[in-house]
This record gives sequence, C-alpha cells and structure tokens, in this order.
Amino acid sequence: MKREEAISKITGIAEQAASRAGIEVVEVELKGSGRSHLLRIYIDRPEGVTHADCELVSRAVSAALDEEDPIPGSYELEVSSPGVERKLGKWQDWLRFCGKKVKVVLKEPVVLETEITKRTQADLKSFDGMISRAENQTVTVQLAGGKEVTFPLEQVDRANLKFEW
Repeated sequence: MKREEAISKITGIAEQAASRAGIEVVEVELKGSGRSHLLRIYIDRPEGVTHADCELVSRAVSAALDEEDPIPGSYELEVSSPGVERKLGKWQDWLRFCGKKVKVVLKEPVVLETEITKRTQADLKSFDGMISRAENQTVTVQLAGGKEVTFPLEQVDRANLKFEW
C-alpha cells in the first residue's frame, strides 16, 4: 500500500473512532520508512482536548489498525492536540476561527492597494492578521494597520493560528 493510500485509510479509521465522541481529526501524519514508522494523529474539539480524549482515540485507532494493518512493519502511535498555534487546513477551520489571529503564507503574492490612490503598496505572500471574513471559499484577513487582504482558499500554501503570549 502506498503512503498516501495508507494515510487515507488511517484517516478514515481515526475519523470513525473520533466522531463517536464528538472529536475532530485535524491531521494525520505518517513518518518513517522501512520497518519503523511514527503515526501522529492530531485531534480537537471546540472546548479543547483532554488526556482522556487522546487515550480514547488512541485505543480505538490502535485496535482498528491491528485488525486492518495498513502500515507495513511496526509503528509508534501518538495522539495529541494540534496545539494553540494549530494549522488551518480545512475550510471549516477558517469558518470556526473567524475573528482569531493567523499567520498566512500564500502560494502566490497578492497585491495590496491603497484606498486613496489605488497604487500598489506591496505584494504580500506572507502576513499576520485576523480572519475577518470567510465565505464562498474566500478568506479576508485584516492586517495590523486595518487594511484587508482577500484571497481564495486554494491560494493558501500554509496557515496557522497565532497565539498571543
């Protein structure tokens, strides 16, 4: 089984195990090769993840993986929270975290114009701000100075929440 197929199969197993308890699977990572692998599953729920949530998903996924065996050789399973600066990967993440601070890196820069002169002020590819709108697969982020950057979701290379320490 190819790595992508294994990850897809594992994601399905994890989502089935987690959804019963109202837990979201944020991301599944499979690292390593040959006979030794690290399988990392990140889970979340609106009120936060507890140790018991991680244990519940770990036990259910482990039992299902032993039965289905999508990973050749041995593996180490880790189940944890995505953390306070979690990745934003799915459209639902942008909707859920509207009003929160983010760090965004786009695939291609967007042009930011001034309102008065309509002259190009900067090409932005990487920026921090607050998600002000998310609709129709398009996101608007308000920058520190009040200017807004709007981009289609498919333009996002990577993004994560920014936690204020």
